[in-house]
Formats: sequence, structure tokens, C-alpha cells
Amino acid sequence: MGGAPSLPGSLLREGLADPHRLPEHLALLAVRRLGPVARRTADAEPPPTPAQVIRRGHRATVTEGAFVGGPFLLFIPVAFCAALLRQTRICLELAALTGRDPTTLDRAAELLVLQGVYDEVGTARAALDVHAPAPSRGIRPTALWTLVLRMARLLGLLTPDEPGTRPGRPVVVGRWLLLVAVILVGTVAPLVWLPYMARSYDRATAQLTRRASRFYFPKESPPAKGPAAGRRRLNPSTLAGTGRAVLSLLVPAVLALGVIVADVRIASSRWPVLGIVLTAGSVVTGGVWWWHRHRAAKRAAAAE
Repeated sequence: MGGAPSLPGSLLREGLADPHRLPEHLALLAVRRLGPVARRTADAEPPPTPAQVIRRGHRATVTEGAFVGGPFLLFIPVAFCAALLRQTRICLELAALTGRDPTTLDRAAELLVLQGVYDEVGTARAALDVHAPAPSRGIRPTALWTLVLRMARLLGLLTPDEPGTRPGRPVVVGRWLLLVAVILVGTVAPLVWLPYMARSYDRATAQLTRRASRFYFPKESPPAKGPAAGRRRLNPSTLAGTGRAVLSLLVPAVLALGVIVADVRIASSRWPVLGIVLTAGSVVTGGVWWWHRHRAAKRAAAAE
């Protein structure tokens, strides 16, 4: 008899059956499978602080999301599922710290509001009350594509910084162009996904945890800032993260260009050399990124 399916695998199957209802699938699966985990976290002695829950969950989301599917494009849906589940666990643990039961439908409705799917908890709860699992129809290419886009938006990878805001056209175009470039280069140098995916998860999870903190701990959270008047300024950390992502693309591209210019061949063909160079460049880029992340994680753990 086979073992129980993994959480990301379960979410992926439910999402493929009905991609447009992915948020409801996720919320119900989270309270059913992660709610008890969140309750145990809140009942620990001593219980963690909200800041500790957020820091731990934030690091786990970036690591799990980037490394479950980061190195291989075919596993992007699984990586998205892992990141979504880890984000929802953060929210459920924060809710449990306030004394709320993390296993009820009310928590599922709150998750949908925090993710920007619905504007009010009552509306989200009504949608969950009539939600029914769709029958499985196997893996359909159109359903998989719809599901991946839905996941990216739900994760916050392709959405504004806060619900109700609208980024400028250059920001939207830039995000899509960078995503397409990473996909194209990632097909031959897969480890370049690591910096890009990690940066994307980092930004999106920070946005979600800010909303969750304001929702569950309104007295402890700083007041939310409204949309800035006029032209919005670019965040320096966003520029730095984008620069690292672009650099991770340029390393294998420059190496490949060097092979072509130098006309290096093996058995009268450039392709074996290009394959070796792109693989090596991908491994080096991923290795440097991982070393940097490992050092940053150690410093953060020491600070705690």
C-alpha cells in the first residue's frame, strides 16, 4: 500500500482538477492539514513570538520554494505548491497565537482575504460554504498553464505590492520580461532559477506577512501606508534583488558568447562545449547564491 500523498502533491492534483478554484482548494487543505501543526506551534513552551514565526516561516518559504523546483523548470508547479503551503502555515500560526482555532473554516476564509482573493471574510466564507472538489480529469496542458499562472498571482509573484494598488506599466512589463528571460535561459542553465525564485518568494512572503500582522496584531503593527501620491519610488532592495537576478542570467549568457567568439569546439562541434560551459556557469551561479544565502541565514540565526 502506497504512502500518503505529500501536501504539495495533493494541492497540485486538486488544482489541476479545477485551476480557477485554486485559492479555495489551498485554504481548505491548509486548515485541514496545517491547522493542527499551527496549533502545536502556538501551544509550545514557551510559545514563539509573532516575529519569530514570521522569520522562521519566511526563511522556510524561500528555501523550500526555490529548492523544491528551482533547479528544474518541470517542477515549478510543485515548487509553487510548496511555497503557497508554507505561506499559509505562517498565517495559521499567527492566528493560533491570538487564540483562534487554526482548523476552522473561518481561518480558511481569512487566508483568502489575506491573499487578496476576496475583500471581506464574510464573502470568502460564503464561497467556501458552496465549494465542492472537482472530479479529477488527468493532466491537461491548458489546465496546467492556467494553474501555474494562478499560483504565481496567488503567491504574489506577478501582483502589486498590496491588494488594491496598481503598479506602473514599466514595472509590469519589466517583471514579465525578466520572467520570460529566466525561463528561456533556465531551460539550458537551470540553476539560474535559484536567485530569481528566492528573490521573488522573499518579496511576496514579506508582503503577505505584513498583511497578516496587521490583521491579527493590529495594535502591534505599524499603520499601513496608503498608495504614494504621484510617481512611486523604486525600493533599493527591489533594485538590488533585480540586479542579482539579471546577473544570474548574464553569467551563462556571457560564457556562451565567449565560446562562440573563441570558436572553441569538441569533435568539430560547438554544442558539447556550450553544454559544458552552460552547465558549469549554472552550477557556479547557484553555488555562489547558496553560499551567500547560507551565510545570511547563519547571521540571522545568531542574531536571534
